[in-house]
Amino acid sequence: MSAVTYWVWLSSLDTVSVRAKAALIRRFGDAESVYFAPHGSFSALEGVSAAEAAVLERRDLKAAEEILRDCADQDLSVVTMQDALYPKRLKAIYAPPVVLYVRGKLPRIDDEAAIAIVGTRSASPYGLKMGRQIAYEIVRCGGIVVSGLTSGIDAAAARGALDADGVCIGVLGTAHEQQDGELSYDVCRKGALVSEYAPGRVSQRSFFRERNRISAGLSLGAVAVEAPEKSGTLLFAAEALEQGREVFAVPGNADAPGCRGTNALLKDGATPVTCGWDVLSEFAARFPDKIRPVEARRAEERPAAAEQPVRENEKPAPPAGKKEIDKEKSVEYIDLRKQLGLLSETQLKIVSAIEKEPTHVDDIVEKTGLGAATVLTQLTVLTVKGLVRRMPGNRVALNVVRRP
Repeated sequence: MSAVTYWVWLSSLDTVSVRAKAALIRRFGDAESVYFAPHGSFSALEGVSAAEAAVLERRDLKAAEEILRDCADQDLSVVTMQDALYPKRLKAIYAPPVVLYVRGKLPRIDDEAAIAIVGTRSASPYGLKMGRQIAYEIVRCGGIVVSGLTSGIDAAAARGALDADGVCIGVLGTAHEQQDGELSYDVCRKGALVSEYAPGRVSQRSFFRERNRISAGLSLGAVAVEAPEKSGTLLFAAEALEQGREVFAVPGNADAPGCRGTNALLKDGATPVTCGWDVLSEFAARFPDKIRPVEARRAEERPAAAEQPVRENEKPAPPAGKKEIDKEKSVEYIDLRKQLGLLSETQLKIVSAIEKEPTHVDDIVEKTGLGAATVLTQLTVLTVKGLVRRMPGNRVALNVVRRP
């Protein structure tokens, strides 16, 4: 009997919880050893209920053999926890899936800066745009995207990764045969669809919650793009935090109900981001050969009249009819003064605390005497206004050159 049969057997026991399966692997080492464990040993194991022990004691391989035939028919690969391709990153979570059913080509996840992008299904045009754009930029900067492929933000993120000719890993909350369509096909061309549910498994509502641990487990961080106050996105963020992942959020309109959840994440300490590099810069030191800042915005979002490159040591000629004294920097400085005049006293304190070099958020908290939550919230506002930009290492910098 092939070893994979025993892994599929254990994975396919629907009434045995993922936590119990994880406990069994920790105790016996692999699925084959679980199958041949002495009778009575299951009921003595902490984390395995009496009902679960009774199911395990049947040791029936018929369902596993049928699943393997279905996998062959559906062109699915079976990646077990014992395989080299199984991500160590995922194996380290509290209840890793015993088996991943994979369609397409699963990359070596541990060698990749994988970022999960999540959000509401009922997304606004702004949310859809940002989900697609940030995914595109993450790929252009050297990362890959993890998506649930559901309608709304998740699907937009997958499309953004594909627009950049990059890799997207789609994590399903159903068996593979229940996921079809053009997007799924396109994801498989360069990436992969993964599911812990065997062919023929009947879907349950809890599956979409359970897949959160897999999506987060495959990723270094999670970006919440847009979500209302009560949203599965917030559950995903909680799962990611529990696994020790970085959580990012895209600022949204303060009066938009669809943004209340993501704005709440920002208040709770999530890192505000407005582009893909804001996310990947946090992991650049871990992947110096892969992650790099590049011009990442989609071509259709660039200005229609592209600027001509300026040769080294050559200043661009002023536009016709414009005097040399009308310098762009002067205009920027005047605009800055106008913007500063519109800032609140708290925001002015924060701007004043930012040094010439990028300044750590903790230093701003210390200099201003403001609470950390207040500083983080106001930095988000200042970022949206364009006065501040996020830097690696939880630092920020002003978007202007200080004048003497």
